Amino acid sequence: MSDFLRRFAQAFTALDKHNLHLLDSLYSQDIAFADPLHEVHGLPALHRYFADLYSNVSQLRFDFHSFDQVAEGEGYLRWKMSFCHPRLANGKVIRVEGCSHLMWRDKVYRHRDYFDAGAMLYEHLPVLGSVISWLKRRMG
Repeated sequence: MSDFLRRFAQAFTALDKHNLHLLDSLYSQDIAFADPLHEVHGLPALHRYFADLYSNVSQLRFDFHSFDQVAEGEGYLRWKMSFCHPRLANGKVIRVEGCSHLMWRDKVYRHRDYFDAGAMLYEHLPVLGSVISWLKRRMG
């Protein structure tokens, strides 16, 4: 298990809307961050992204359960995200499994998250959610 990945995950789980300055200790100035819904470049843009993220949810938690370093300065974290958004799932907790691919030197300069955007967002929208559920039943 990578010490860097373990330390990163521990610091990341401590993030909330009140301490986003901690991003500076995790990410380089030239960070490239991407997930299925967004892509941001640079630490100032990452700060704005996380500020927006935390302002739109009433709860957000990451539980990391796998730390795999695959090369010097490169690895994967597997996690489960739990969050509440007032306009999704009637404000109830939504849980999504995912994986982060990180590349680092002293700090992370590349962070890409992989997760099912449908399970996170689309399935919980009033009209679209029922259409996606119907499609899943038809395909299954």
